[in-house]
Amino acid sequence: MQTLARVTFFKDVADLDFERFDRLCSWRRFNDGELVVDYEDESSDVYFIIAGEVRVLIRTVAGKEIILGESRAGQFFGEMTAIDGAKRSANVTALTKSELCIMPAHVFREVIFSSKTACDRILRILTGRVRELNARLAEHSIFDLKHRLFSELLRMAHPRPGNAGELVVTPPPFHHVLAARIGCRREQVTRELSALAQEGLIEKTRGALVLVKPGVLEARLSEAMREGG
Repeated sequence: MQTLARVTFFKDVADLDFERFDRLCSWRRFNDGELVVDYEDESSDVYFIIAGEVRVLIRTVAGKEIILGESRAGQFFGEMTAIDGAKRSANVTALTKSELCIMPAHVFREVIFSSKTACDRILRILTGRVRELNARLAEHSIFDLKHRLFSELLRMAHPRPGNAGELVVTPPPFHHVLAARIGCRREQVTRELSALAQEGLIEKTRGALVLVKPGVLEARLSEAMREGG
């Protein structure tokens, strides 16, 4: 059933008339590799991800693309344009087959103004995104390439089941994708990953990149932060 009640963002939101707002939204499926929104689009819809995964990236004036990250089921995007009416500042492309709930900007604003629960939730999410962007800005200002890579790997990783103390990035990221995330060339990422593997700090297994000693990477980041500060 196509209803906002399926959308993770609205879980436990009791002060909203779902039946009314359901009629104002639409649902659409996207194939992997399909463009969802592009730079400077004048559309202003908000997209809630029901299933699948999308990639968000920006393009510099010189044409260089920088990956901001991936968004998965339960997350949403497009709220900035819905709030301020500016053109799209990023490109969003489906990485896998995805299903999205599309909410017009005026409906999104009405939802936020109608529900204290939803309003509080969106404020917290937006604050978290600002904090993350601030952290990334600090990293690019303070860290060299090697330490930016450490930080990005730790950010992407999650605990490895059955192996206490180890983290895993799965599926293993392509080198050109890591390069686009931290602002460098693919060859530089390949070189740094090879150095980490030689130190025994990472290893590649079938379907995953394992951070064998994430504590070492964290310690090196802390030292670099102290030196940069």
